[in-house]
Amino acid sequence: MITIRAETEADHAAVRRLNEAAFESAAEADLVEALRREASPYISLVAELDKEIVGHIFFSPVSIESAEESFNALGLAPMAVLPEYQNRGIGSQLVRQGLNECLRLGHDVVVVLGHAQYYPRFGFVPASRRKISSEYQVPEEVFMVAELKTGALDGKQGLVKYHPAFGKV
Repeated sequence: MITIRAETEADHAAVRRLNEAAFESAAEADLVEALRREASPYISLVAELDKEIVGHIFFSPVSIESAEESFNALGLAPMAVLPEYQNRGIGSQLVRQGLNECLRLGHDVVVVLGHAQYYPRFGFVPASRRKISSEYQVPEEVFMVAELKTGALDGKQGLVKYHPAFGKV
């Protein structure tokens, strides 16, 4: 049985190994470590099976800025599952619980740069539909936003600015 829980300091080495294995590079693992040090508040959850960390999801602060206003949201990145445990619903459990935790902590909006066929099942829509854009040049269909509270984006628009650590990966 999978348990989703808050990451602890004791999990850091396992989370690093997991991200390196899932992404086949150290970039995302380095990003997580930088965000832990530099970004606040953040949400970091792990999926545990038989006392082994098999999945991880991370949410960090972003700002959404326009000429009229600026407001805060969270960015989902990265989300990873060990390759041998993929396609078993662990990622979906992480996303659902992660979004619930974001809402519980008072966050109304989450953005993600991810698979266009995967994230809509969790309420994400192309951000361009809500007049939200990314500071990075990415295909429109892979940059998405989810309103965790109905109406949270009403009358709002802008450019998503990520923590500077993202520019280093």
